[in-house]
Amino acid sequence: MKEKQIDELGQVGAQAAVPAKRLTWRGLSRRSGVDFRAVSPHLRDTRRRVRSAFGKLVGLFGCTALGLGCLSATAGTIVGNVHAEGRTEAASAGGNAYASHALSTAVRVDYAAMREFLVYIDGLTLTNGLGTNTVQVNTLKVSQYHADFSPHILPILAGTVVEWPNSDDIYHNVFSVSDAAQFDLGLYKGNPPEKRVLFAQPGKVDVYCSIHQNMHCVVMVMANPYFAVTGRSGGYTITNVPAGTYHLKAWHERLPVDEQVIVVPADGEVRADFTLGIKNLPKL
Repeated sequence: MKEKQIDELGQVGAQAAVPAKRLTWRGLSRRSGVDFRAVSPHLRDTRRRVRSAFGKLVGLFGCTALGLGCLSATAGTIVGNVHAEGRTEAASAGGNAYASHALSTAVRVDYAAMREFLVYIDGLTLTNGLGTNTVQVNTLKVSQYHADFSPHILPILAGTVVEWPNSDDIYHNVFSVSDAAQFDLGLYKGNPPEKRVLFAQPGKVDVYCSIHQNMHCVVMVMANPYFAVTGRSGGYTITNVPAGTYHLKAWHERLPVDEQVIVVPADGEVRADFTLGIKNLPKL
C-alpha cells in the first residue's frame, strides 16, 4: 500500500514536471463560452476617438502640405462676360474737326474691339502649395515675333518663371522698370537659358524692348491662382474656387478697375458680368 502511494506520488510529480499546454484566448473562450478577445466598450470608444482625431490631423496637414484638391469637394466656379463701353456723348464730340489735316491721324478708341480683360479675386493670398488651380510653379513664355510680344497680357501666380524667346532674326532687348520687377536681359537672339525672369512679388509689370518702340506687354503677377483672361467673345471661367464671399475685380490696361462682391457656392456656378468704361474716377 505504501509502495502504491509512493508510485502514485511519483507519477504526480512526473506529470507536474511536464510543461502544461499554453492557454490561449481561443482556448479559454472555447472552455468558458466567453470571448476573451473581445474589446471592452470603453476601449472601443477610446480607439474610435483616437482614429477620428488622427484622421482629422492627417486631413488637415495633408491638405496643407500637398494642396491637391483638398478644397475641391466644397469648390464652385465663377463664370461671366466682360466688355467695354465708351461715353455716348463722346461719339458726337468734335463734329467734323477730325476731317482736318491736323487731326486726321487721331485714332479713336474702339471700345467694342477691346479684348484681354483680366478677372481675378482680390484680397486673397495663396502660394502654389495651397492653391487648387495649380500644383507646381510652371515656366511660361512670352514670345518675341515680328517685333511684338505674345501674349500681350500674361497673368501669372507669384513665384512663376517666364522665358522670353526671340524668334526674330534681329536683336531684342527685354527690360522693365516696374516696382514689382526690374530687369534688363540685354541684346540677344534665340532663347538662352539665362534669359529668364522669376516674378516673386505681386503687381503689374510693364515690359518693353529698348530697340523697338511698339514692343510692350504686361505681366500681371497675382497673389492667388483664382484668375482668368477673357476669350475672344469676352467670356471667362474661374474654376475650383473655395466656397466663400470674395471681391472679384475686372481689369483692362487702359480702363479703371471694376469690382463686385460675389458669393461662391460649395458646388455649382456663380455669374459675374462686367462693363468697363471711364467711371468710378474722382471728379476734379
